[in-house]
Amino acid sequence: MEIPYEKDSKERLPYEHYLEKYQNMDPEEMAKRTALPWDAEKKTFTIRLMSVTYSVSWPEYEVHHMDHDEMGFFPLEDAYNARILILRYLVDGGAAPATGKFLTYREVPWGQVYFKQFQGRCLMRLAYGFGNKLDLFRSIMAKLGATPVKTGDAGFEFEFINDLKLQFMLWEGDDEFPPSAQILFSDNFPAAFVMGEDMAVVGDVSLNVLKALSR
Repeated sequence: MEIPYEKDSKERLPYEHYLEKYQNMDPEEMAKRTALPWDAEKKTFTIRLMSVTYSVSWPEYEVHHMDHDEMGFFPLEDAYNARILILRYLVDGGAAPATGKFLTYREVPWGQVYFKQFQGRCLMRLAYGFGNKLDLFRSIMAKLGATPVKTGDAGFEFEFINDLKLQFMLWEGDDEFPPSAQILFSDNFPAAFVMGEDMAVVGDVSLNVLKALSR
């Protein structure tokens, strides 16, 4: 799929950079390293992103969703941040088993450096977007097949991409205190994404899906 963008887009150069690397890499090596299913005959990877299964071609990087037509929002098909993120995973990332432990953003590589940006881009956006709309938040999480967790006034665990899981937790605001939020990452995320900036994009992409499903 060809995505239009302005020539001065801040996303154009990284997209082109990682796309070129992807196209020049061995798909079987990428599949082995990331543990993503690879169909050598069709030359496609299979990736789950926010409960939707996608077919991702090599070397063209054409993406098509394979299920959940009713969602109507498929970031890996037409959102640059999601497409770059998955390219980075395929090019540089690796699969690792999770132990069941979850990490705060400050605990991931470079998390301390990028925390203020993550706080504004993700934690505040989650808190003020859904902190006073807990029923809506719960209904969206049900659509994503998320599992409730006990932390917060409303908290859920869900898969971001294959075996990489997030926990979104909300505390409702009132007349005295504003709403607040926490986002946790399964402890295999640092093997998949080596930079804290990548995990901020994970938050961005996830919140964009929540926003789309809230309409």
